[in-house]
Amino acid sequence: MWIAVSISLLVPIAVAAAALSRPALRSRLPALTCVAAAGSLAVTLAHVIGAVRPEPGAAALGMIESLALMTLAGLVIRYAQARRAAVATPAASLAAATWLLRFFAPASPLEGLGACAFWGSGALLAAAVGGYLRVLDVRQSRAVADTRTALRLQLARDLHDFVAHDISEMVAHAQAGRVAGDPLQALERVEAAGQRAMSMLDRTLDMLHHDRPLTSTGDLSGIREAAERFSAAGLARVHLRMDPQVAVPAETAALAYRIVIEGLTNVRRHAPEAGRVDLDISAGSGLLDITMTNDGVTRARSGRRGGSGLPGLTALVEEQGGELVTQAAPDGWSLTAYLPLTQSPECPPASSSPTTRKASEAPSA
Repeated sequence: MWIAVSISLLVPIAVAAAALSRPALRSRLPALTCVAAAGSLAVTLAHVIGAVRPEPGAAALGMIESLALMTLAGLVIRYAQARRAAVATPAASLAAATWLLRFFAPASPLEGLGACAFWGSGALLAAAVGGYLRVLDVRQSRAVADTRTALRLQLARDLHDFVAHDISEMVAHAQAGRVAGDPLQALERVEAAGQRAMSMLDRTLDMLHHDRPLTSTGDLSGIREAAERFSAAGLARVHLRMDPQVAVPAETAALAYRIVIEGLTNVRRHAPEAGRVDLDISAGSGLLDITMTNDGVTRARSGRRGGSGLPGLTALVEEQGGELVTQAAPDGWSLTAYLPLTQSPECPPASSSPTTRKASEAPSA
C-alpha cells in the first residue's frame, strides 16, 4: 500500500519540479501530467473499492499529492498548447479533487460530490492563476515583437533618410565626372560621400545600442553644409536663406535637418533636370518654417515607384506637433514644414530615433 501511495505522491511532485526547473521538459508536461493524474486516480479507486486500506499518516501525504496535482493543473494551463491542456488539466483537477474519497466515506453521493467540489476549487484557482500568467507571457511576447518591429522600421527610416542621401550623392558625382570629363575629381568626391555613408552606418549602429543624452539647444549648421554639398554634386544649386543666429531645440534641429535631407534627395532622384532649389528657413511665432521649392518639371511620369520617405517623415513631424505639406508648384515642386520650437507633450525627447539625435549633433549629409 505504501509503495502505491509513495508513487502517486512522488510522480506529480517530480513532474512539477521538472517543469519549473527545466523549461526544455515543458513540451512533455501534458503527457507527464496525465500519467501522474492516472496514477493518483488509480490509488483513489483502489481505496474506494476496498482493495487498499488507509494507513495512519497517509492523509497528510494525500493532501500534499493533491496540492502537487493542483500545481500541475496551473503549469499545464500556463505552458502547454491549448488542445493538449484541455485534456491534461481536467485530469489533474479530477485527481486533486477526489483524493478525499480515500479517507472519507460520504453518507450519500451528493455529499461526496460536494466534498470533492469544495476541494476541487483549489484546482480551479490554480488553473486561473496559470491562465493569468499565460496571458502575461503572451502580452510580454507581443510587446517584445512590437518593439523589434519598431526598431526595424526606425532603422529603415534612418537608413533611407541619411545613407540614401549619401549614396545618391555618390551617383551624382559619378555622373558629373562622366559628363565633365574629370574622373579623378569625381572619384575623390565619390570616396568622400562613401566615407560619410559608412560613418553614418557606424553611428546608426552605435546609437541603436547606446542612448546618448542630448543638450538642451541645437543649431542648424548641418543644413548649410548639406546645401553646399548638394550644389557641388550636380547641376542644381541650392539658394539658402537662413539666419545664422537661429537656435532651436536639439530635437527640432535634428528633425529640420532630416526634412531638408529628404527634400534634397527627392530633388536629386525625381527632378534631375532641376537647376535651382530655393530653401528658406526662418523662426517666429513659436514655429520653425522650412520651405523648399525646385524648378524641375518632369513631363513624363517616372517609372520609379514612390518610396516611404515622405509618408514616414510626415508621420514623424506630426508626432512632434508639426505639419509637413508637399505639393506641385509653378514649374516644379514644393515642400513646406512647420515645426514647433517647444517640445510637444505627446512626444518626449526620447521618441526620435538614435540616428536622428546623432544627426543633430554631427550631421553627415
